[in-house]
Amino acid sequence: MPFTRAKKAEKVSQLAHELEGSTSAIVGTFAKLTVAQDFELRKTVRAAGGRYRVLKNKLAARAAQGSKIEAALQGLKGVSSVAYTSGDPVALAKALSTWVGENAEFTFKLGIIDGKVITVEEVKQLATMPGKEEIFAKLLYLINAPAQRLATVINATGRDLAVVINQAVEKNKFSGAQAPAAAEPAPVVEQAQAAETPAAVAEPAAVAEPAAEVSGGEAEAPAAE
Repeated sequence: MPFTRAKKAEKVSQLAHELEGSTSAIVGTFAKLTVAQDFELRKTVRAAGGRYRVLKNKLAARAAQGSKIEAALQGLKGVSSVAYTSGDPVALAKALSTWVGENAEFTFKLGIIDGKVITVEEVKQLATMPGKEEIFAKLLYLINAPAQRLATVINATGRDLAVVINQAVEKNKFSGAQAPAAAEPAPVVEQAQAAETPAAVAEPAAVAEPAAEVSGGEAEAPAAE
């Protein structure tokens, strides 16, 4: 039963609303999918954070206008369906590729990521790449790794130093450290000798006293006259 014009407009509006926030999509085709297969396919796509729709090609082309996946839905021919997401395109590609590997009735036509159309081969390559969560986990590891290595080195250095000190104590390596203390009195002797030297220099002052007495005698001689 063909759609009426109003029904077509409603379908286009509904699909356009769903595609509006999508950034990635994978378009495929299928032949003789069973109800059970269709149910599992939709479940697989939902688990990857996407949605799945069987398309009417002309309506899909109109509905996709202005969206980021518009280029992928133009000029489609034959039976077409689309899995689309605003999340991780790698997760969607992995999920679909796994499902298609077990259901040969479904094949890819093309894909699109942020406005760039990709081929079937590129869709398969996309499925082999690490997803966002895996990339974030690796990035977090790289950020934390230097700090973890530094902590490991510091801990290991402390342990090694403690082992060395313990071994030195056990072998009495530190017993010779008391020897320099016995040599300390030597500077005291030197100071005592230095203190005695000025006293010896001061003795010539006593020699000058007779000179004062002589001068005194000479002063008294005129008085006798």
